[in-house]
Amino acid sequence: MRKGGLMSYLDPNEFVTKMIDAGEAKVFMATRDTVIRAYMAGAILALSAAFAVTVTVQTGQPIVGALLFPVGFCMLYLLGFDLLTGVFTLVPLALIDKRPGVRVRSVLRNWGLVFVGNFAGALTVALMMAVIVTFGFSVEPNEVGQKLGEIGESRTVGYAEHGAAGMLTLFIRAVLCNWMVSTGVVAAMMSTSVSGKVIAMWMPILVFFYMGFEHSIVNMFLFPSGLMLGGEFSIGDYFVWNEIPTVVGNLVGGLAFVGLTLYATHARTGATRPRVVPQQVGVSEKVSV
Repeated sequence: MRKGGLMSYLDPNEFVTKMIDAGEAKVFMATRDTVIRAYMAGAILALSAAFAVTVTVQTGQPIVGALLFPVGFCMLYLLGFDLLTGVFTLVPLALIDKRPGVRVRSVLRNWGLVFVGNFAGALTVALMMAVIVTFGFSVEPNEVGQKLGEIGESRTVGYAEHGAAGMLTLFIRAVLCNWMVSTGVVAAMMSTSVSGKVIAMWMPILVFFYMGFEHSIVNMFLFPSGLMLGGEFSIGDYFVWNEIPTVVGNLVGGLAFVGLTLYATHARTGATRPRVVPQQVGVSEKVSV
């Protein structure tokens, strides 16, 4: 590890150990703490999504909203709050690493509690934003509110119109999303400085948001907001044609492309290097250790 300076950096072997340790700690966290931290994470990410949509509508430039969206992600992780997408990647590593007391049911318990907390936090902000953009539901939604309704329609009914091909597209977008988001979670562990953590997180989160990939917690805000603001889709459309496939895709993307790949190559195995072992006859031979 390089110590000191602006961008103190941890080697992969070091931050992968931190990933496993973090997953273990989350498994044994008290129910109250898990739900509160998840609630705050869902609420902050929802506010960030609302901010990004507002900026995009006002500037007409989606790239500006995407550039600013990661501010919420950085804040919630620096504060130690938890997103479902992050625990999908970290918590199973403690099980795979056979940490004492970690069982399948404890992993599922953590996922369930974080899902509930994230949903409650995002739904709270969805209701608040719906009040703001309609003056307490007394007038028609403003331009931002109309945009939220359009997003909900295009990313539920829009997929359903394509049938199985639409479901496949939704799933792949969810996989790619948590590939990037979980890379951001891990990136925060690469540095020991706040500035280093923020820069490392910002990059993959920018990619996911600008590319329109499907994030289960962001959607917990966007789609309830859309339903409150006149979007022409149903609660069933939301769960069947977005939230459930997105959760599954997020799990696959984060665990398969981030958690397991890093664990397999940096925790389970290490680099091999040749060394010279002297022989009785004075001839040396290279072997791997």
